[in-house]
Formats: sequence, structure tokens, C-alpha cells
Amino acid sequence: MAEGTKTLNGAAGTANETGLVKGLGLLDATMIVIGSMIGSGIFIVSADIARQVNSPGGLLLVWLLTAFLTIVGALSYGELAAMMPKAGGMYVYLREAYSPLFGFLYGWTVFLVIGSATIAAVAIAFAKFTGVFFGVIADSNVLVHVGTIPFLNRPFQLTTQNLLAIISIALLTWVNCRGIRMGAIVQNLFTFAKTAAVVGLVALGLTVGRNAEALRVNFTDLWRNVDWSFQTLTVLAVAMVGSLFASFAWENVTFTAGETRNPRRNVPLSLFLGTGAVMLLYLLANVVYLTSLPLEGSAGAATVIGRGIQFAAEDRVGAAVGEMVFGPIGAYLMAAAIMVSTFGCNNGLILSYARVSFAMARDGLFFSRLGELNPKTHSPNAALVLQAIWASFLTLTGTYTELLDYIIFAVLLFYVLTIAGLFLLRRKQPNAERPYRAFGYPVLPLLYIVISVFVEVCILVYKPRYTWPGVIIVLLGVPVYFLWHHRAVWGGDRTAK
Repeated sequence: MAEGTKTLNGAAGTANETGLVKGLGLLDATMIVIGSMIGSGIFIVSADIARQVNSPGGLLLVWLLTAFLTIVGALSYGELAAMMPKAGGMYVYLREAYSPLFGFLYGWTVFLVIGSATIAAVAIAFAKFTGVFFGVIADSNVLVHVGTIPFLNRPFQLTTQNLLAIISIALLTWVNCRGIRMGAIVQNLFTFAKTAAVVGLVALGLTVGRNAEALRVNFTDLWRNVDWSFQTLTVLAVAMVGSLFASFAWENVTFTAGETRNPRRNVPLSLFLGTGAVMLLYLLANVVYLTSLPLEGSAGAATVIGRGIQFAAEDRVGAAVGEMVFGPIGAYLMAAAIMVSTFGCNNGLILSYARVSFAMARDGLFFSRLGELNPKTHSPNAALVLQAIWASFLTLTGTYTELLDYIIFAVLLFYVLTIAGLFLLRRKQPNAERPYRAFGYPVLPLLYIVISVFVEVCILVYKPRYTWPGVIIVLLGVPVYFLWHHRAVWGGDRTAK
């Protein structure tokens, strides 16, 4: 398709050769980064991290290391995004750096786990916090019971909680099927709202929520129980699972590069601005937790102070701080904030992840229908709908934690492969146009790889229940790739690249 000016939902955009409309600007792209990152994690995971590291300084160090990895990763991806401003993001980078097999394995894992399971889990989190206001919405309120899921030994059933989760997925999918501008408008509104909620938590926590007892207990001996031994480093690495989950998905903006105006500038810049802003807020939020609540607590304590960060009710540390500031109504205010946060987060995830399936289908490595665009909205509606169906199914198979715990290994694995691909592409394509070059190359990207590999080995050893399923899902993609490749080449469907 020749380039020309198109109108989409009343907004001007430029159509490229794929038929996708370039309707996203720098603000839109930055909002996708921020909106995809901020979900429910920052309000919850610090409790589990605190239990593992058992040190106020250790808690902050875990988030500092996560911030370093996230920002360095984003700056490294910026070079790849500027070099290959195409729909599909990491799928394209891995395909070009290694081979179509590696791109397919990423897309395969995104569809089965990384993307769809994250959408399902965030939708469940949205429904869970909606239940704070409407008691009828609960995982215990079963509507239909089918049986038991083999191997997982858990019931396969429809509850009011996952019914609401499915409805929210369907609603956001419908919004994104109306075009990239409609999805971006919803994304911007909810991202502004939930960013304001985190900023409000930080501002109130550092002023009204300051607690003299928490300050004394946490900051008198900030680095207690941290002896800098190899064992301590291992504990920190394993504890980073929670903070990495709360911080990942920043790369989703690269999936929409084919729909971003001036992507060689706007995608790298949005990665830096978005990840920098979110990680600063995350670090400040954890400072708030330490100035408002003691780190150590008791699971059986009757008060918020007594439970501390480690044993905040259902790990809802953000809600505990809200209760400290506003009393019992604070729990409702935080529940509302998390509802807004998770709903907006899922919009960004749904918008972005469908573009991976779209890019794979265009390469003849997925159902060809998924590579088609709606002629009116120029959105990959078939990819969006299939993603919604699979994510909705996954809401019936597990809880929030069960859906998420086992994806971090796979996510970090592909991060490492992609950044290693930066080195390969510098050698394979030395003359390629690079409007932006990775900051700190080669030292910072190499340090990213070393730290990430150490984290991967640690969680593989100490959390095998959650990591080996991810490994198996990735490896299962190898025979599927060769079957699909054979079909594409010999079946006349489409020639794989």
C-alpha cells in the first residue's frame, strides 16, 4: 500500500505499507509504556520481597537493581526500535538478530503465557478489588463448576470474579477493535488517573503518613541481615521476581512501532521517559512503605502497624498505607485506585500484545487470518479477538499469583536474548541506519546480561516450580515452528521469511 494520509476515528494518521495507521504520537507512546508497567504489582509485591530479604535496605536495593535493569534494558531496546521501526517489536528484533525460529519462540510464548496470561491475571486483579465494593464478586461465589484441571489439581469453574474479569477483557478488546486512536485515548485517560494515584500515595505517605515508630525501626539499622555474602546476593536475586513482574511490559510500545509517528525518535524517547518515570515512582513508593510501616510484623497482629510491611493483609501494602493515612476508608480508596490501575494496564497489554500475533501471521508463522486488518479501523481485529478468547479461558484456570509466578523466567530470558542480539546486529549489520545508539554500550548492556543471567539461574534453582513450566512452553515451540514453517513453505499459505 502506498503511503498516504488516512483518517481514523476522526484523527489523522499515516498508513504504511502494512496498512497500519500511524496514529500514535510521543505522548501516546509514553502512556503505553507507563500504562503497561503500572498495574497492581507496586501495591502488593513489596510484602513478599520484605519477607525474603528481611532488611529495609535490602528491600530498597531490590527495587534499585530492578530500576537499573529496567532503564538499561529500555535504553538498549531504543537502538533496536529506532533501527527497525516495525510492528511486532521484540519478535522482529529476535528474528533479525538470530533467525525466524527465535522470533517465533518469542511470539509463541507471548501468545500462550507472557501476553495472554498476564492479561488474564490483571483482569482477575481488577475483579478482585472490585469485590471490595461489591461482595457478590468473589472467587468463592461459583456459578458453574466443570471439574478439575488435570495436573494442576485445581477446580475448573466460572465464578463471579472471573466472569467480571472476562467481561473487562471483552470490553477492552472491543475498544481496541475500534482503532488505534480509540485504544490510545482510553490508555491516556487511565494512565493519567493511575499515575496520579501512585503520586498521591507517595505525596501523602511522605507527609501525612510518616510514622515515628516506623522511621525509628526501619532506618536505625537500615542494612540489618545483609552481610553481602553470595547467599545474600542469591536471596536478593530470587526476591527480584516480584519487582521484575511489577516493572515488566515496558517493551510493549515497540509492538506498536508500525503505528507510531516518527518511530525512530518517538519509540526510543518514550521508552526512556516512561521507564524512568515509573521506576522513580516505584522507588519513592517503597520509601513511603518504610516511613509509614515497620518492615517486620506479625501475621496474627490485629493492627496495621503490628502486621508491618511483611504481613500486610493479603500483601496489600499500598492499602495498609492508605489505612494508616485515612483510617478504614483508606482501604476503599486504595481499592478504587488499583481498579483504575489494573483496568488501564490491561488496555495497554491488550493493545500491544495482539501486534505480535499480527507480525507473526504476516511472516506466515501463525494463522494467516491474524495478519489481516479491519478495512475501516485499520486494527488487527482477528488477532485481538483470538487473544481475548485465550486470555478469557486462562482466567478460569488459575488465580492471580498462579498465573504470574511462572512467567518471569521466560520474560527475562527473552530480554537477555534481545539485548544480546544488540551485539550481534552491531556485527552483522554495521552499516544499518541507527538514529539512536544504546547509552553506555557495550558496558551497560553487558552488565544487564550478567545480572539477568545470575537472576535466571537463581530462580531456576530456588523456584523450580515456577520456572520449569516456562522453559517447557518455550521449548515446545521448536517443533511447532518447524511444522508451521513446513506448512507455510509447502502448503502455499504464505512464504516464511
